[in-house]
Amino acid sequence: MSNDTSASAPEPVSNSEVVTLPVRETRRTCSEGAEALLGEVTPVLDQGFVQVIDYMGDDFDIVQAARVSYGPSTKRVHNDRGLLRYLMRHRHTTPFEMCEVKFRCKMPIFVARQWIRHRTANVNEMSLRYSRADDTFYVPALEQVTLQSKSNRQGREDGGALSRDVRERVRGMMTKRHEELYADYCELAEELGIARELARSLLPVSLYTQWIWKIDLHNLMHFLALRLDSHAQYEIRVYAEAMARFTKAWVPLAWEAFTDYRLESTSLSRLELRALGQLLGGVDEAAAIERAGLKGRELREFRAKLARIQGLGE
Repeated sequence: MSNDTSASAPEPVSNSEVVTLPVRETRRTCSEGAEALLGEVTPVLDQGFVQVIDYMGDDFDIVQAARVSYGPSTKRVHNDRGLLRYLMRHRHTTPFEMCEVKFRCKMPIFVARQWIRHRTANVNEMSLRYSRADDTFYVPALEQVTLQSKSNRQGREDGGALSRDVRERVRGMMTKRHEELYADYCELAEELGIARELARSLLPVSLYTQWIWKIDLHNLMHFLALRLDSHAQYEIRVYAEAMARFTKAWVPLAWEAFTDYRLESTSLSRLELRALGQLLGGVDEAAAIERAGLKGRELREFRAKLARIQGLGE
């Protein structure tokens, strides 16, 4: 087995798992930042990775698409940044669809099942009907072995209450079960000759899978806006962080606008705007909230937004 019960750095990625990109000249648009990272393998989790294997377009292609009504002779102007920011601010999304990127990724199956919910990409995943499963399973690092959140049904709490012994015990249980299940899988598929498509049903969602994932920039940014959020599950958030690093280098002007108007911004509902208007008008908070009709979770979210805004002013 490739896992042990101690916390360790990610294992080196096997050369057989990644793509070696050919060196060739091209007449197509090239992004200097993207070219520097093209083909680079970023280790993720204990045995996963993200590799950029191709891309199309750059910041200039976005603004050219937005200016297409002016004809093919449109030239680069000094205000490309301003136009990009306008497009992002007013949610004119089509020009951002002119850029695309293709990733090769290796991740645990349970991460892939979250990931595939973003139905705006082209995906081709490794099939265990055709291929023999590797004994490659995800075991969380010690600091990621945490308790179930009492306030969030799909989240974790800080694991500070857990001793190192408990965390190591959890990792040991996971590794032991992986070894047992993989041994049973091998017995079915190799010793007994059972069809791989049946033998694979023994394998857990911690098994690593791979896929090619191609997506346009608009939908990639939507994915990143959700999966970079602090509330996203850690195991998918680290993949989003690896992709964000490339995206920032690939389209720096678009990334700047995305950060300003999506990642680090907030939105207010009609009720929240009403309450904020009352507060700015001098009404005390309790009265403003009551007049706006904010209650329960919506009220808690509004107060969190207020606290964030106030914190930025300090």
